[in-house]
Amino acid sequence: MREPKKCIIVDDEPAAHYVLANYIKQNPQLELVFQGYNGIETMDYLRENKVDLMFLDINMPEISGMELLKILPTHPKTILTTAYSEFALESYDYGVIDYLLKPIYFPRFLKAIDRFFATENVKEKEEEAIVSSVSVKVDGYFVEIVLEQLLYAQSFGNYVKLHTTKKTYLASITTTELEKCLPEKNFMRIHKSYIVSLDKIESTEKDFVSIKKEKLPIGITYKRELSDRLKK
Repeated sequence: MREPKKCIIVDDEPAAHYVLANYIKQNPQLELVFQGYNGIETMDYLRENKVDLMFLDINMPEISGMELLKILPTHPKTILTTAYSEFALESYDYGVIDYLLKPIYFPRFLKAIDRFFATENVKEKEEEAIVSSVSVKVDGYFVEIVLEQLLYAQSFGNYVKLHTTKKTYLASITTTELEKCLPEKNFMRIHKSYIVSLDKIESTEKDFVSIKKEKLPIGITYKRELSDRLKK
């Protein structure tokens, strides 16, 4: 069985959280990793964490759900949740995969989840067939980084150092943005500041991995997942 998809709930109403959290817990293919009550805390979370699916309310104070989608440079697959239907057409311009009207009933929730997994299956097949490089901006120009040559990526302020078998690039991208561009089966974040190519790891110790004689730290929250993935 594959890893459950990480999802978040963004809604200013506690009752909505209760309903959706209960539905999510009944689906072993989903894992609830964050519950946000406004757009600001959600943006902060998404800057540092990879998420597969977002349940997003439209009518929230300060920043609405639609405004949040417009502000975020990239965002997870999104299912909108709202008591109003007038934004349905506009929402599909932002990659929204479904639109749930409150009160949300379990059968309709399951239909939305089926639609999400259908898009994920297409995405995974496309990645397997196509992804062999990633385009990043270096010194104002886009450079194509061949993934087979990428050893690891290191957070460097608002930039990322990309260490490859050829040279090191300082790219104008965050580790979170880069992580979303990399195929999951080949790359993994092992620390808040490091993403590594799994097949380039030469050895592991309690708190480090070694790649080309460089020792890279393993964050405590990533140790178990890394251990499991290296055993496969």
